[in-house]
Amino acid sequence: MHNSTSEPGFSVVIPARMASSRLPNKPLADIGGLPMVVRVAQRALQSHARQVVVAADDERIVQACDEHGICALLTRQDHPSGSDRLAEACQLLGLAADAVVVNVQGDEPLIYPPLIDEVARLLAERPEASMSTAAHAIATTRDFMNPNVVKLVMNARQLALYFSRAPIPWWRDGLLEGSFPNLPSPAPLRHIGIYAYRAGFLSLFPRLAPAPLETTESLEQLRALWHGHQIAVHVTDHPPGPGVDTPEDLARVRELLA
Repeated sequence: MHNSTSEPGFSVVIPARMASSRLPNKPLADIGGLPMVVRVAQRALQSHARQVVVAADDERIVQACDEHGICALLTRQDHPSGSDRLAEACQLLGLAADAVVVNVQGDEPLIYPPLIDEVARLLAERPEASMSTAAHAIATTRDFMNPNVVKLVMNARQLALYFSRAPIPWWRDGLLEGSFPNLPSPAPLRHIGIYAYRAGFLSLFPRLAPAPLETTESLEQLRALWHGHQIAVHVTDHPPGPGVDTPEDLARVRELLA
């Protein structure tokens, strides 16, 4: 848990909840002898974060973290979203309003530690942004057309304009008989689900009214854009590791780590 002058002190908070429709008790899923949430925290500890904390909704998650030397907090079970859980964790940790907090998803056991640093650094460098996140160039038309691969477009200052499950930007002249023969240039961007926030914005965010666009696309980050907040985007060359949503994903990650 080292720090340097080039990277401001920041905290990583990993929300972890037991209820998962597709993979029950997901945070405790065994990956090479360790619970998944512990694997995620160990990766996060390879970043320059001052502290890495799991925000759990179940005492069993806290216990599993304790057994492996990972700091964990018990948060309320009735939070409607991960950002509500993050906001409570920030309060419990007593973080200052301007403290930078990186939300690492609890189902990303192969998260790339330098990406955590980049997202935190970007927010610290962009005072006009309330949040920062990451993106990666899409390489296949299959991913471009896949509604489970979230796309984003940004402006010249690398601030997000929009996030969508639809293929954006829509290549008007590239469409051939209902599909793209190849991808537009520059390559469209895939959103990577990692965010940095300031603790003060995290306390405000859950109180913002849900946005119609957020409800339609089922993308919570659209709430921030709807209410006029800026999201800075770090474009990484490092492809995101597979997340774990299903038993098939879990098997794939176990193979990769073996």
